[in-house]
Amino acid sequence: MLSDIEIAQGAEMKRINEIASAIGIREDELEPYGHYKAKVSEKLYSRLAEKPDGKLILVTAINPTPAGEGKTTISTGLAQAMGKIKKSAVLALREPSLGPVFGIKGGAAGGGYSQVVPMEDINLHFTGDMHAITSANNLLCAVIDNHIQQGNELKIDQRRIMFRRCMDMNDRALRNIIIGLGGKVNGIPREDGFNITVASEIMAVLCLASDISDLKKRLGNILVAYDTDGKPVFAEQLGVCGAMTALLKDAIKPNLVQTLENNPAFIHGGPFANIAHGCNSLRATKLALKLGDYCITEAGFGSDLGAEKFFDIKCRYGNLKPSCVVIVATIRALKYNGGVRKDELSAENLTALEKGIVNLQTHIENMKKYNVPVVVAVNRFGTDTDNEVEFVENFCHKMGVEVSMCEVFAKGGDGGKDLAEKVCMTIEKNTENNFAPLYDLNISIKEKIQKIATEIYRADGVNYTAQAEKAIKEIEDIGFGNLPVCVAKTQYSLSDNPSLLGRPENFKITVRDVRLSSGAGFIVIYTGDILTMPGLPKKPSAFNIDCDENGSITGLF
Repeated sequence: MLSDIEIAQGAEMKRINEIASAIGIREDELEPYGHYKAKVSEKLYSRLAEKPDGKLILVTAINPTPAGEGKTTISTGLAQAMGKIKKSAVLALREPSLGPVFGIKGGAAGGGYSQVVPMEDINLHFTGDMHAITSANNLLCAVIDNHIQQGNELKIDQRRIMFRRCMDMNDRALRNIIIGLGGKVNGIPREDGFNITVASEIMAVLCLASDISDLKKRLGNILVAYDTDGKPVFAEQLGVCGAMTALLKDAIKPNLVQTLENNPAFIHGGPFANIAHGCNSLRATKLALKLGDYCITEAGFGSDLGAEKFFDIKCRYGNLKPSCVVIVATIRALKYNGGVRKDELSAENLTALEKGIVNLQTHIENMKKYNVPVVVAVNRFGTDTDNEVEFVENFCHKMGVEVSMCEVFAKGGDGGKDLAEKVCMTIEKNTENNFAPLYDLNISIKEKIQKIATEIYRADGVNYTAQAEKAIKEIEDIGFGNLPVCVAKTQYSLSDNPSLLGRPENFKITVRDVRLSSGAGFIVIYTGDILTMPGLPKKPSAFNIDCDENGSITGLF
């Protein structure tokens, strides 16, 4: 059996100008990065401004498990399947982060015969967006420390600097550091630390900005510190937003690539869903809606994180109205939620499946709260038995949702035609779009958290540390209490405890800290022990990756 990278390397890609032309992008609107990837220019947005939007399809999932779900594989396979049934669809996905690529998760370009290509480029440096975001982030950090060194006109309290440095790699040693050592010439010593780039507020700003002017405005709105009088200090006061925008002027342009079956795909932006808002850029999604009858996009991890943030944050800022939600699951993952060990998932176990399917049930119920129709996509494995398949199908039918057994990993678009047809049929049946966010922005921060915790996570309530209570009061006192909230929570459970699988009961969410991301336009709620700078495992994926004398890469997945 061929590996993912071997399948990708054997793909018959079309030149990127052919992919662009097929969806109506003109040559002068394309900025090629080699033969098989390109950015699109601002001219395209202007030309398409009055064109009506297509239908928006969000792909989400149950809570991830070691058994694997394959959300990006299903997203890509659905786009390929749409082509097979003669529908015009454009895929819009996030860019992978180098942290997971070299860490434990691996790449994020799909799998098997449902991938986006060139797979190596997408998973590595791609078009340099991650590096541009990292540079803009660290320019702001350097200017903050230089301002303090050069007299500190703004009276920045070095104990209350809210903005941290970043790098796009897992490195636990950089979570908490001391900078400025070595004498007066090397700056003012203080505590600092690094986030991974995909957790940087700059990433969130880039992904939610409507255009370059909005990008510059949002950069200026970033809360960087408090002064010695307790007043907020914003990035615009440091005079560096123009330079940051210059670093990001190309990064804000979406990247066009293709699937293995030559379907168009935008890969742009990559905020983590367990830390940030977990969606590709708003600009790429809006562009895909203009260029196809259907836009297929995805939100990170389970629907309790990615989809909730997609609906309550991204859809608000983009005025988006999804027409359908696809929830990805595997029978193996449902059995894992029912208590089966990873090495025993291949054996039929209807008892565990019945116990674990409550996780899928919760995600279906949650998505219906947004008034969006649901289709379940089961990423089928060869070990799934007919009895298990029948059980899942009957369960979904009882819940009133369509379900499709997908084989896109093994068969590409042909393995997803049933899913594509059911998605299109579901959209056609639901002619009225009644989508609505979960909560009103005018309620308090605590009320927003309470609503998500009780209605999406199914918690009994919320506990707050003293630090969180203080932070909430401060944010509301300076006038930012009306922003949406972005919960940083473990992806492995509906609760904030990763060991509680299935549908946990009798628990409360604990909020340990709250941070204002005023540039991005949301408030980050930290729960559990979630980290904004991951670490490497004992045997990281980097050990398996190699490059020969001809520049051919192996071991990437």
